[in-house]
Amino acid sequence: MRLELVRRAWGNPESTCSALADGMDVPISTLSNHWRILREAGLISMAVDGRHRRIRLRAADLRDRFPGLLDPILRLTAAESPNTGPL
Repeated sequence: MRLELVRRAWGNPESTCSALADGMDVPISTLSNHWRILREAGLISMAVDGRHRRIRLRAADLRDRFPGLLDPILRLTAAESPNTGPL
């Protein structure tokens, strides 16, 4: 679930939590927990925009910290995902 959320954040920069979770059959409370874990792990950042939270994958920071790790994981995930969007 978290890997799919990260993949969606990668393909849709600055999107909202609800937009990224669209089509996922998961309770909002569960998604909120996943977003919190991803944020605390340093994979995403959140910005308040009115009543919404904008999600940004911290791709540049991750590439600096772990060179060569992020792109292959996201490509593999995108290839396996039945909901592959514009990546």
